Amino acid sequence: MLKKSMEYQLFTLNNGIRVIHQQVDSPVAHFGVIVNTGSRDEKAEEQGMAHFIEHTIFKGTRKRKAFQIINRIEDVGGEINAYTTKEETAIYATFLNEYYERTIELISDVVINASFPQKELELEKDVIIDEINSYNDSPSELIFDEFEEMVYDGHPIARNILGTPKTVKLFNRTMIKKFMQRNYHTNEMVICSVGKIDPVVFQRLVTHYFEVMPACIIPCERKQFSGYSPLNREVKKDTFQSHCIIGTESYNLKDERRLPMVLLNNILGGNSMNSRLNMTLRERNGIAYNVEANYTSYTDTGVFMVYFGTDLNNLYKALSLVEHEFAILRDKKMGILQLSKAKKQLIGQLAISNENREDLMLSIGRSCLYFDKVDQLATVIEKIEKITADDIFEVANEMLAKDRLSRLIFQ
Repeated sequence: MLKKSMEYQLFTLNNGIRVIHQQVDSPVAHFGVIVNTGSRDEKAEEQGMAHFIEHTIFKGTRKRKAFQIINRIEDVGGEINAYTTKEETAIYATFLNEYYERTIELISDVVINASFPQKELELEKDVIIDEINSYNDSPSELIFDEFEEMVYDGHPIARNILGTPKTVKLFNRTMIKKFMQRNYHTNEMVICSVGKIDPVVFQRLVTHYFEVMPACIIPCERKQFSGYSPLNREVKKDTFQSHCIIGTESYNLKDERRLPMVLLNNILGGNSMNSRLNMTLRERNGIAYNVEANYTSYTDTGVFMVYFGTDLNNLYKALSLVEHEFAILRDKKMGILQLSKAKKQLIGQLAISNENREDLMLSIGRSCLYFDKVDQLATVIEKIEKITADDIFEVANEMLAKDRLSRLIFQ
């Protein structure tokens, strides 16, 4: 069934795969598949499996070897890529418009017919174990995973995406196939595209190459998270800097407070140099090179984190300054001018991000996957404009409450 909006073409294949395309006037196109499967869907002995599949799905199909998959896109100047999160796996490509059919055929072949040759699996295990070791050598990255392990203690979503050397070494083709049969369901897949192609031609190509995939209509069922309890932990590390994260469990993808939380996060430590925490720790006091706030929403939960790295001698001063900024937002509602500036900043960032067509392609795919629709930028802006000082005040008093916050320090 084909539905059209002013910007988007949406339809569902007979096997349950949803498709969304945005027409843009550009010589460059983007096409991908997003699957509602990530590291939280792994069993304990499968830790790292979703990420391992993301790496090895390009290593061969029934009719192509690994080099043929790579060359099929790169020989015409394109790029093929993939990523894994705790809830998603995505495979996508960037290419010139004239190679739309070539790209659609290739990605369908990879997704539907990946053969996972054992020799290639063994080689990739070493690559991923090197990636794990490299990650463990970077405390400024590792601390984010360990903080989520604290917040979601004992739940599958707590585990890091890469897995462990022990689990990765045990992976084989049989385990991969079982994991994919359990999780790669056609009704939990979205094909997403941004580019210049006739809509009728696009629908015909996608139908031809993806409807051969057998229908598997099984709702995604995950163990829901509950029972967050704040923790404070300090870990001794042989590092020059102290690294700290302060944060808490937060709102899920469909919570009506999610957008006010996005705005609050941006006010505190978003991408801009004039965020409150950057101004306080770096510009006014010169005690942190890197300070940021991050808010990630999952289907049933979310996590809010403030990170900074500083010299050990400045650690507790920095903590005090962060707490002071939290207290300001808890104790006093934002003024009209402050809130207006914060909204304009977030709207501008979203509009600029929308110009990155690869990000746009993945964004509309995720929106279709989780909400079965896509809000146009004007609709999102309208929702941001409706956020009130009371909304921010309410969210700040819940998320920044002293008795709710957890803290992890590497020093």
